[in-house]
Amino acid sequence: MSKKKRMTEPELPPILVTTDEMRRLSVLANSSMELFPRVAHFLTREMDRASVVPDDSDLDGVVRMGSRIIYRDESTSVLKEVVLVYPHEADIVRGRISVLTPVGAALIGLSIGQTIEFETPGRQTRRLTVLGVSR
Repeated sequence: MSKKKRMTEPELPPILVTTDEMRRLSVLANSSMELFPRVAHFLTREMDRASVVPDDSDLDGVVRMGSRIIYRDESTSVLKEVVLVYPHEADIVRGRISVLTPVGAALIGLSIGQTIEFETPGRQTRRLTVLGVSR
């Protein structure tokens, strides 16, 4: 990778995940590499950089599996409310997005107020800011 490329990559915000979620999400990413390689690699990268905390940690305000999240898409200023779920629980009509989507993988582990920038499979850059998290 060239020096110029590294300088233009966005700095990623710190993220937190529990030990159990780390284990489950790592297995999910590994088992999805053939079917969904881009998002599986993205989720793997996120798990590789996450700080892991004990399962009984108080993660109030941190996006976890099953969290209801309000976020703003910074390019459109549109607010969205979703619940982050495992792929078999996803239902876009009910606002339940899979962690195995670019948005889902980007949101996991973020805290209220954090912004993340990432590239979609269509090579578009998106910036999302977490505004609210509840269980």
